Order: sequence, then C-alpha cells, then structure tokens
Amino acid sequence: MAKWLVKSEPGAWSWDDHVKAGVAEWDGVRNHQACNNMKAMKVGEQAFFYHSVTEKQIVGILEVARTYYPDPTDASGRFGMVDFKALRPLETPVSLADIKGDGRLDHLALIRQSRLSVVPIDAKAWRVICALGGIKA
Repeated sequence: MAKWLVKSEPGAWSWDDHVKAGVAEWDGVRNHQACNNMKAMKVGEQAFFYHSVTEKQIVGILEVARTYYPDPTDASGRFGMVDFKALRPLETPVSLADIKGDGRLDHLALIRQSRLSVVPIDAKAWRVICALGGIKA
C-alpha cells in the first residue's frame, strides 16, 4: 500500500478540525500533479497530515476513506477530492527542519517540490518520520 503526505494551512483546515470531523473531504486541490496523486490513492492507505505555511510540521496520520471523486467546488470540473479519516496524532510533531536535517529524507518531494500539496512517501521515509514523531510505523 502506498503512503502519502497532504498539506493544509492550519488556519484553513487543521488537524484538530479533521479530528472533530472524523471523516472529511480533502478538497480545493488545483494542481494536476497533486490531483493525479489523489487519483492513485486507495481506501485504507495512510497519509501524513502536514500543517503548512506557519507551522511547517507533520502533526498526524490520516487514512483514505473514499477514493477520488469530483470536487463540487471546482467549476471547471477538472479536479477532484478524496475523503480522509483522522487516525492518530504524532506524539511529537515532525518539523520541516527535522526532515531537511535528516539525510535519509533528502529525496522527498516535500523538499524537492515544496509547493506540491499532495505527495507520495516511500515506505522507508514513512518509517523514519514515524520514528521521529514518536510512533510505531
């Protein structure tokens, strides 16, 4: 199963918002590469929830609850969304500085394509980030 990382500005949609909702749609993505990543997601796959802009840290883990479907907020009809279920927070948030400081994570799209809001995470990087966050992968 693939692993992912999805970004949201905490002022727009935060980890706490998602936890309160339980299962919620991940909408508003308007980048074709990010959308293609969402199209590849399967139910049960997991994603890190990353607070972007002000915090720049991974704070929790989500699970894909519904695969890609049309985003009704997109008037063009070109973009879609997925639904995620909040699973658990990280014991310790993992900052972008922590990720950039760990040579094992240099290859991540989070670093190489920093503006992309939905990116894949390989299994080794998933285990490293979970360990940094104080949880078992």
